[in-house]
Amino acid sequence: MSQALLNGIIKDTIIVAVKLSAPILIVILIVGLIISILQATTQVQEQTLTFIPKLIASAIVGILLSSWMLQTLMSFTTRIFDLITKVTS
Repeated sequence: MSQALLNGIIKDTIIVAVKLSAPILIVILIVGLIISILQATTQVQEQTLTFIPKLIASAIVGILLSSWMLQTLMSFTTRIFDLITKVTS
């Protein structure tokens, strides 16, 4: 197994991880920002108010994008197994 092949696998792994986590993280960031602005304007500084909306938003995004996430992960896994069979044979 060459260094270039390993670098390619690591690069692909990082790209897939970012692609899978980015939608949920972006939505959580936006929801947190909106709730922080609301808390600052109403002067309600309760820490637990941010937890439930972020949890609900991440669950909704996870449900809506689950098929795309699964397809992306299955495609990556198939590529990795194909590489394993090429290296071992």
